[in-house]
Amino acid sequence: MFASGTLGRGVGIEPEDNVIYAPFDGEVSTVANGSHAIGLVGPGRMELLIHVGMDTVEMKGNGFAPLVREGDRVEKGQKLMTFDRNKIRAAGHPETVAVLLTNSDDYEDVKLGDGV
Repeated sequence: MFASGTLGRGVGIEPEDNVIYAPFDGEVSTVANGSHAIGLVGPGRMELLIHVGMDTVEMKGNGFAPLVREGDRVEKGQKLMTFDRNKIRAAGHPETVAVLLTNSDDYEDVKLGDGV
């Protein structure tokens, strides 16, 4: 789903710690049932999905602690979630964080850097 761009254009980030921070001021649009992903709406109605790990929905929330709820207003730099990288690895999943602009089709020119 991520690699094909079905959910929008984005990037994969290898985390250095166990915290996800808000990249901009906005509103929490969704917190996944498995607590492994958070959706945000930001400037210009930008819709962003931050998904921790690959196939981590299978973990059913074990190792994920969202710090926000749907409808919350957030500020750039605010902590959104903590997660346990060791539990993700132990479950056999990559810990890559996918950051996707889910409504990227609404924008004429989405640049991800280095010509991506």
